[in-house]
Amino acid sequence: MRRLIPPHLNLNYIMNFGQAIEALKQGKKVTRAGWNGKGMFLYYVSEGRYPAKMEVAKEIADEDGLVGYGAYIAMKTAQGNVVPWLASQTDMLSEDWEVKE
Repeated sequence: MRRLIPPHLNLNYIMNFGQAIEALKQGKKVTRAGWNGKGMFLYYVSEGRYPAKMEVAKEIADEDGLVGYGAYIAMKTAQGNVVPWLASQTDMLSEDWEVKE
């Protein structure tokens, strides 16, 4: 196991999942050394509202035509698109999380 180095030293800081979540909440992009896809990373999306485009969304939109959503973690995939992300057991137990510059 690699030694954890405090992030303020800007060295090859390797984190556990809890530390990665904290980094996300601070606005950092995080990735795992063990991920195979090029350019993949996670980022935190704070709660907000978006314009309703689908009929179902229009049914639940507010008076401004916006649909509220809760905060979530998004992933920029190797294919270049962005999707909501859910952690696997392996992700949660891994200690190879890194801040992506």
